[in-house]
Amino acid sequence: MAKILIADDEKEIVRLLKMYLETDDITVLEANDGIQALEIVESENVDLALVDIMMPKMDGYQLIKKIRQKNEYIPIIVISAKVTLSDRVLGIDLGADDYITKPFEPLEVAAKVKAQLRRLNATTAKAETSSTITVGDITLDIDECRIVKGGEAGKSRESVELTKAELKVLELLMSQPKRVFTKEQIYESAWYSDTAADDNTIRVIISRLRDKVGAEHIKTIRGLGYRFEA
Repeated sequence: MAKILIADDEKEIVRLLKMYLETDDITVLEANDGIQALEIVESENVDLALVDIMMPKMDGYQLIKKIRQKNEYIPIIVISAKVTLSDRVLGIDLGADDYITKPFEPLEVAAKVKAQLRRLNATTAKAETSSTITVGDITLDIDECRIVKGGEAGKSRESVELTKAELKVLELLMSQPKRVFTKEQIYESAWYSDTAADDNTIRVIISRLRDKVGAEHIKTIRGLGYRFEA
Protein backbone atom coordinates (compact mmCIF):
# COMPACT_ATOMS: atom_id res chain seq x y z
CA MET A 1 0.00 0.00 0.00
CA ALA A 2 1.40 3.39 -1.02
CA LYS A 3 1.70 6.21 1.51
CA ILE A 4 1.24 9.75 0.22
CA LEU A 5 2.02 12.88 2.23
CA ILE A 6 -0.10 15.98 1.60
CA ALA A 7 1.57 19.05 3.13
CA ASP A 8 -0.61 22.17 2.92
CA ASP A 9 -1.81 24.67 5.52
CA GLU A 10 -5.19 24.97 3.77
CA LYS A 11 -7.13 22.17 5.42
CA GLU A 12 -9.90 22.29 2.81
CA ILE A 13 -7.35 21.52 0.08
CA VAL A 14 -5.97 18.62 2.10
CA ARG A 15 -9.49 17.28 2.62
CA LEU A 16 -10.29 17.61 -1.12
CA LEU A 17 -7.12 15.88 -2.27
CA LYS A 18 -7.50 13.16 0.32
CA MET A 19 -11.00 12.43 -0.97
CA TYR A 20 -9.69 11.97 -4.53
CA LEU A 21 -6.52 10.09 -3.61
CA GLU A 22 -7.37 7.79 -0.72
CA THR A 23 -8.24 4.33 -2.02
CA ASP A 24 -7.68 0.73 -0.99
CA ASP A 25 -4.14 1.04 -2.36
CA ILE A 26 -3.23 4.53 -1.06
CA THR A 27 -2.99 5.87 2.47
CA VAL A 28 -2.91 9.67 2.86
CA LEU A 29 -0.83 11.30 5.60
CA GLU A 30 -1.67 14.93 6.44
CA ALA A 31 0.53 17.86 7.49
CA ASN A 32 -0.46 21.52 7.88
CA ASP A 33 3.02 23.00 8.21
CA GLY A 34 6.54 22.22 7.04
CA ILE A 35 7.86 20.97 10.38
CA GLN A 36 5.01 18.49 10.78
CA ALA A 37 5.56 17.32 7.20
CA LEU A 38 9.27 16.73 7.78
CA GLU A 39 8.53 14.75 10.96
CA ILE A 40 6.21 12.49 8.96
CA VAL A 41 8.86 11.93 6.28
CA GLU A 42 11.37 11.02 8.99
CA SER A 43 9.04 8.59 10.78
CA GLU A 44 7.04 7.03 7.92
CA ASN A 45 7.96 5.28 4.67
CA VAL A 46 6.44 7.92 2.42
CA ASP A 47 6.17 6.97 -1.26
CA LEU A 48 5.25 10.41 -2.60
CA ALA A 49 4.85 13.96 -1.27
CA LEU A 50 2.47 16.70 -2.39
CA VAL A 51 3.98 19.94 -1.09
CA ASP A 52 2.59 23.48 -0.86
CA ILE A 53 5.15 26.31 -0.93
CA MET A 54 3.64 28.91 1.40
CA MET A 55 3.36 27.01 4.70
CA PRO A 56 4.04 28.17 8.28
CA LYS A 57 7.08 27.13 10.37
CA MET A 58 8.95 25.84 7.30
CA ASP A 59 8.07 26.74 3.72
CA GLY A 60 7.83 24.22 0.92
CA TYR A 61 11.20 25.13 -0.60
CA GLN A 62 13.01 24.33 2.65
CA LEU A 63 10.95 21.17 3.05
CA ILE A 64 11.91 19.94 -0.43
CA LYS A 65 15.60 20.57 0.31
CA LYS A 66 15.42 18.61 3.55
CA ILE A 67 13.48 15.75 1.97
CA ARG A 68 16.06 15.52 -0.80
CA GLN A 69 18.87 15.39 1.78
CA LYS A 70 17.22 12.35 3.33
CA ASN A 71 15.68 10.64 0.30
CA GLU A 72 16.92 11.26 -3.24
CA TYR A 73 14.23 9.24 -4.96
CA ILE A 74 10.86 9.98 -3.36
CA PRO A 75 8.64 11.74 -5.94
CA ILE A 76 7.73 15.31 -4.94
CA ILE A 77 4.92 17.26 -6.60
CA VAL A 78 4.57 20.94 -5.76
CA ILE A 79 1.04 22.38 -5.54
CA SER A 80 1.27 26.13 -5.16
CA ALA A 81 -0.38 29.48 -5.83
CA LYS A 82 3.05 30.78 -6.88
CA VAL A 83 2.73 30.69 -10.66
CA THR A 84 5.72 32.49 -12.17
CA LEU A 85 8.36 30.70 -14.23
CA SER A 86 10.99 31.57 -11.61
CA ASP A 87 8.90 29.80 -8.96
CA ARG A 88 8.70 26.68 -11.15
CA VAL A 89 12.42 26.83 -11.85
CA LEU A 90 13.26 27.09 -8.16
CA GLY A 91 10.95 24.21 -7.24
CA ILE A 92 12.41 21.90 -9.89
CA ASP A 93 15.93 23.10 -9.15
CA LEU A 94 15.51 22.07 -5.51
CA GLY A 95 14.38 18.60 -6.55
CA ALA A 96 10.63 18.64 -7.24
CA ASP A 97 9.49 16.24 -9.96
CA ASP A 98 6.44 18.22 -11.04
CA TYR A 99 4.76 21.59 -10.35
CA ILE A 100 1.00 22.16 -10.31
CA THR A 101 -0.45 25.65 -9.85
CA LYS A 102 -3.53 26.58 -7.84
CA PRO A 103 -6.39 26.52 -8.56
CA PHE A 104 -6.11 22.97 -9.81
CA GLU A 105 -8.31 20.14 -11.03
CA PRO A 106 -8.30 17.33 -8.42
CA LEU A 107 -8.54 14.71 -11.16
CA GLU A 108 -5.37 16.08 -12.78
CA VAL A 109 -3.52 15.88 -9.46
CA ALA A 110 -4.77 12.32 -8.94
CA ALA A 111 -3.63 11.35 -12.46
CA LYS A 112 -0.16 12.79 -11.90
CA VAL A 113 0.16 11.09 -8.52
CA LYS A 114 -0.77 7.72 -10.00
CA ALA A 115 1.65 8.27 -12.88
CA GLN A 116 4.49 8.99 -10.45
CA LEU A 117 3.63 5.90 -8.41
CA ARG A 118 3.62 3.75 -11.56
CA ARG A 119 7.03 5.09 -12.46
CA LEU A 120 8.28 4.45 -8.95
CA ASN A 121 7.01 0.87 -9.05
CA ALA A 122 8.54 0.30 -12.47
CA THR A 123 11.90 1.59 -11.27
CA THR A 124 11.78 -0.59 -8.17
CA ALA A 125 10.93 -3.65 -10.25
CA LYS A 126 13.95 -3.33 -12.52
CA ALA A 127 16.19 -6.34 -12.21
CA GLU A 128 19.22 -4.98 -14.05
CA THR A 129 22.35 -4.58 -11.92
CA SER A 130 23.78 -1.95 -14.21
CA SER A 131 22.45 0.09 -17.10
CA THR A 132 24.34 2.73 -19.04
CA ILE A 133 24.05 4.60 -22.33
CA THR A 134 27.16 6.08 -23.95
CA VAL A 135 27.13 8.61 -26.77
CA GLY A 136 30.51 10.08 -27.65
CA ASP A 137 32.24 11.11 -24.42
CA ILE A 138 28.96 11.23 -22.43
CA THR A 139 27.93 8.17 -20.40
CA LEU A 140 24.54 8.09 -18.69
CA ASP A 141 24.49 5.80 -15.65
CA ILE A 142 20.81 5.08 -15.15
CA ASP A 143 21.17 3.14 -11.90
CA GLU A 144 23.37 5.81 -10.31
CA CYS A 145 21.29 8.70 -11.71
CA ARG A 146 24.32 10.56 -13.04
CA ILE A 147 26.35 11.31 -16.14
CA VAL A 148 30.08 10.86 -16.62
CA LYS A 149 31.74 13.26 -19.06
CA GLY A 150 35.15 13.07 -20.67
CA GLY A 151 37.57 10.18 -20.71
CA GLU A 152 38.85 10.79 -24.21
CA ALA A 153 42.47 11.77 -24.86
CA GLY A 154 43.39 14.91 -23.01
CA LYS A 155 40.13 15.04 -21.04
CA SER A 156 39.55 14.22 -17.39
CA ARG A 157 36.39 12.41 -16.35
CA GLU A 158 33.70 14.38 -14.55
CA SER A 159 30.67 12.94 -12.75
CA VAL A 160 27.47 15.02 -12.52
CA GLU A 161 24.37 14.06 -10.53
CA LEU A 162 20.91 14.22 -12.12
CA THR A 163 17.41 14.58 -10.75
CA LYS A 164 14.92 11.86 -11.68
CA ALA A 165 13.17 14.08 -14.22
CA GLU A 166 16.49 15.03 -15.82
CA LEU A 167 17.46 11.36 -15.94
CA LYS A 168 14.30 10.29 -17.77
CA VAL A 169 14.53 13.11 -20.33
CA LEU A 170 18.21 12.48 -21.01
CA GLU A 171 17.65 8.72 -21.20
CA LEU A 172 15.05 9.28 -23.91
CA LEU A 173 17.20 11.70 -25.91
CA MET A 174 20.37 9.58 -25.66
CA SER A 175 18.54 6.36 -26.52
CA GLN A 176 18.33 7.50 -30.15
CA PRO A 177 20.90 10.23 -30.90
CA LYS A 178 19.96 12.64 -33.70
CA ARG A 179 16.30 11.63 -33.54
CA VAL A 180 13.98 14.55 -32.86
CA PHE A 181 11.62 13.97 -29.91
CA THR A 182 8.52 16.13 -29.55
CA LYS A 183 7.66 17.86 -26.29
CA GLU A 184 4.72 15.44 -25.89
CA GLN A 185 7.05 12.43 -26.16
CA ILE A 186 9.47 14.00 -23.68
CA TYR A 187 6.73 14.84 -21.20
CA GLU A 188 5.18 11.38 -21.37
CA SER A 189 8.58 9.73 -20.93
CA ALA A 190 9.63 11.82 -17.91
CA TRP A 191 6.30 12.15 -16.11
CA TYR A 192 4.42 9.04 -17.35
CA SER A 193 1.46 11.29 -18.00
CA ASP A 194 -0.85 11.65 -20.97
CA THR A 195 -1.99 15.11 -19.84
CA ALA A 196 -1.02 18.12 -21.94
CA ALA A 197 2.73 18.70 -22.05
CA ASP A 198 3.88 21.50 -19.76
CA ASP A 199 6.12 23.74 -21.91
CA ASN A 200 7.61 25.60 -18.95
CA THR A 201 8.56 22.43 -17.09
CA ILE A 202 10.18 20.94 -20.20
CA ARG A 203 12.14 24.13 -20.89
CA VAL A 204 13.44 24.16 -17.33
CA ILE A 205 14.62 20.54 -17.56
CA ILE A 206 16.25 21.08 -20.96
CA SER A 207 18.02 24.19 -19.69
CA ARG A 208 19.36 22.33 -16.66
CA LEU A 209 20.51 19.41 -18.80
CA ARG A 210 22.36 21.78 -21.12
CA ASP A 211 24.19 23.19 -18.11
CA LYS A 212 25.18 19.68 -16.99
CA VAL A 213 25.82 17.92 -20.29
CA GLY A 214 26.86 20.84 -22.49
CA ALA A 215 24.57 23.01 -24.60
CA GLU A 216 26.15 21.67 -27.78
CA HIS A 217 24.72 18.20 -27.12
CA ILE A 218 21.02 19.13 -26.91
CA LYS A 219 19.69 20.89 -29.98
CA THR A 220 16.36 22.67 -30.32
CA ILE A 221 14.59 21.89 -33.58
CA ARG A 222 12.22 24.81 -33.92
CA GLY A 223 8.59 23.77 -34.16
CA LEU A 224 9.43 20.10 -33.63
CA GLY A 225 11.27 19.38 -30.38
CA TYR A 226 14.77 18.39 -29.24
CA ARG A 227 17.52 15.97 -30.22
CA PHE A 228 20.80 14.74 -28.71
CA GLU A 229 24.08 14.99 -30.61
CA ALA A 230 27.52 13.60 -29.76
